[in-house]
Amino acid sequence: MTMRRLAGALDTGPASLYAHVVNKADLDELLIARLCAELVLPEPDPAAWREQIRGVCTQMRDQYLKYPGISRAALALAPTDLETVRVSEGMLAILLAGGVAPQAAAWSIDALLLYVAGYCLEISIVKQRKIHNEADWVVDTDELRRRLTALPAETFPHTTRYAAELTAGEGHDRFDFTLALMIDGLAHR
Repeated sequence: MTMRRLAGALDTGPASLYAHVVNKADLDELLIARLCAELVLPEPDPAAWREQIRGVCTQMRDQYLKYPGISRAALALAPTDLETVRVSEGMLAILLAGGVAPQAAAWSIDALLLYVAGYCLEISIVKQRKIHNEADWVVDTDELRRRLTALPAETFPHTTRYAAELTAGEGHDRFDFTLALMIDGLAHR
């Protein structure tokens, strides 16, 4: 989204928008805050903190995927809007209730938010490329597996042998796996 496109959609000029927002980054922050307002934050429960933090991240993923490309803005966002700070505060409360040390909790929130945004950005880029006839770039799982197994086995013995594992998963399997890996790693710190 650009200021010019938004102005066109609102049937006004880009200069008119600047009466309401400072710049594109300000607009991005407002959009992400709007998505964050939709997130339901649970009351922190020490016994269920892992499920709770996973739930917040999953809600955020689903919100970002509703609006392809918005996750790009989230990658460079410092939470200053009240709604984005509310989400960070809620995540911090959940992790602290789970016994995660404050510094580890703070950095974990950053890592989790970056992962969610990066995951959603990748999905939105692939979808956009499919829409814009860049299908040659987008490789389906079967084709990727064929390409990996066709590599010279003497140079890439592990890649060729484990091509099925490298390309496995459907839906959000990889997202769920990585989130569990991050959260379980916190539990063992």
